[in-house]
Amino acid sequence: MTNALVLDVDGTLVDTNYHHAVAWFRAFREFDLTVPVWRLHRAIGMGGDKLVAAVAGQHVEDTRGDDIRQAWEDAFDPMLHEVRPLEGAHRLVTAAVEAGFAVVLASSGKRRHVDHYVELLEVDGIESTSSEDVDESKPAPDLIEVALSRVAPDARAVVVGDSVWDCQAARRAGRPVVAVRTGGFGEAELREHGASSVYEELDLVRADLPDLPLA
Repeated sequence: MTNALVLDVDGTLVDTNYHHAVAWFRAFREFDLTVPVWRLHRAIGMGGDKLVAAVAGQHVEDTRGDDIRQAWEDAFDPMLHEVRPLEGAHRLVTAAVEAGFAVVLASSGKRRHVDHYVELLEVDGIESTSSEDVDESKPAPDLIEVALSRVAPDARAVVVGDSVWDCQAARRAGRPVVAVRTGGFGEAELREHGASSVYEELDLVRADLPDLPLA
């Protein structure tokens, strides 16, 4: 049976979580709304379709949601050139491929952002998802299910993510999840939301590839 490695991208493979938090802060300010950056950081990892309501309330989503998402995109795009891969990201992906894993990137980012990250990671030929591929983003399980359908739908799989939203999505998809702390979430909360192991860096995940939980 095929083994699959489902990798989150933002905060897991590329160092973007704090860029996203600042971009969302600026987007809300465009509409005279001030959401503390710490609260925005706590929401990074869920999709933009859910984030506005989560941090500012359903009334803001109903009246300004699409406008705020566009403002976020406008604020984030100039930062794209600052984004760098996290240490060990390329090594993890290539090691997994060499070990026989079907590797897929499960991102809810914009397609052009995801394509840029793939270029940064130098991992051509790896399947990936984007926000265009699902109607509902994390913590819904849809992205993980779509990602697996593209490489090995019947595979034994494990999800690697950096946020509580990745952990929740994996649990809802019925897949085990391990987490890295590169997105700024704490070990205790990642475990509380379903991570069986929590790593400080990606090279430690790579070292544990033969022993990752698969289901």
